[in-house]
Amino acid sequence: MSKNNTVFIGKNKSFWDRNRRSGGYLLKKTSARTAVSIIRALLLFGLCFMIIQPLLTRFSMGIMQEKDLYDSTIILLPRNVTLDNYRIVAELTDLKTIGGGWTFHALLNTLWVSVLSSLFQIVSTTLVAYGFARYTFRGKKLWFALVVALIIIPPQTIQSALYMNFANFDVLRIFTLFGVNADGLTFGQRIMSLFDGTGTGLIALLTGQTWNLRSNISAYLIMCITCMGLKDGLYIYMMRQYFQGIPTSLEEAAYVDGCGTMHTFVKIMLPDALPTIASCFLFSFVWQWTDIFYARLFLPSSAISIYSTQMSSMVTRMGRYFSADASKAVVVPNGRQQQLISIAVLICSIPLIILYIFTQRTFVESLAMSGSKE
Repeated sequence: MSKNNTVFIGKNKSFWDRNRRSGGYLLKKTSARTAVSIIRALLLFGLCFMIIQPLLTRFSMGIMQEKDLYDSTIILLPRNVTLDNYRIVAELTDLKTIGGGWTFHALLNTLWVSVLSSLFQIVSTTLVAYGFARYTFRGKKLWFALVVALIIIPPQTIQSALYMNFANFDVLRIFTLFGVNADGLTFGQRIMSLFDGTGTGLIALLTGQTWNLRSNISAYLIMCITCMGLKDGLYIYMMRQYFQGIPTSLEEAAYVDGCGTMHTFVKIMLPDALPTIASCFLFSFVWQWTDIFYARLFLPSSAISIYSTQMSSMVTRMGRYFSADASKAVVVPNGRQQQLISIAVLICSIPLIILYIFTQRTFVESLAMSGSKE
């Protein structure tokens, strides 16, 4: 029987006694563990401070009276506290009627627009991503390159084309090529009419005029369902990568059991992809909530009140709001403008913070449970 040469130090011994008997190893290990813990705590504290400090600053500015803004002795804690600034911001952003009650029109409109757009985006991008991940078809690499381009190229580059196409919406803009409303146009101009929104399509051919879709949400929903909405290229890429990581044996087993393509997708693939779908939905909702580009392009304030557009035009309305004569605007000091904008940003962030509080646990757990089922 071999002899056990293990030296038992003993937990009841003092730290320095155990360190002496371990040849200094215990002190080195404890010092390294303590140093790592301190560095990690400092990094977490710094990260949390970077996130929370702007919110605290905006909240502090929001409860200050205007004279406190120009007091150099006040850093964070106000000397004169008031909540009237929140009422002013609410009236400037269509959360409250001037002199009336709270309506929350802008936030409620933003909520249903964000949810509806996100649902349309998730449905379309999930189907497209599954097609890229599991099927081979002609031009697949080219189409996926266009998806990557959709991620890289900012939507501002096609702003004019979007405006023209949805202000004069039509389908099958090919009839100009055959001479319909093409008097005086060269062949090159007929070709360009397919892309600049001036070509004659099926709707104009049947009704005599095009449709203007820029004053309602239908234009943006059309973009979402055709995978041209905000960040759709990113969602396609994320879900394609996830579907490629799922073993094909799951689908093969379903096919053997008699499931069709769509039944396999709905019953087998979608449940396994719920973590990624939930991630994409949350990303989509947050970006839709704060979006200003598409909101201004498709949902002008005259048609529907969206909080992001109301917040972006606050400064232009402040002059008349604070003026005793509604026909004349006054100059609002820059400090006062920044104070009210900070309150508006804080109000915009509160629903997203609440959303994160209620979803972060499920979100993190679903990502931790995801993985290969091989």
